[in-house]
Amino acid sequence: MARKYMDCREMPSENNCDLAMAGSEEHLVEAAAIHAVTAHQHEDTPELRMEIRGTLKDEVPGAIA
Repeated sequence: MARKYMDCREMPSENNCDLAMAGSEEHLVEAAAIHAVTAHQHEDTPELRMEIRGTLKDEVPGAIA
């Protein structure tokens, strides 16, 4: 199963969030949506999840961010 990653440092942020996450696409979108709601006060909508899904990148095996 291919893993994906996302890094909040690559997104505009008022609080300079530095969280990075990796996992399966399904789990990563779920975790990122929860993070967006709790840490960045976004509303959990289908549009938010679509936007998150569009920012995911393929994880390079063995790479450390």
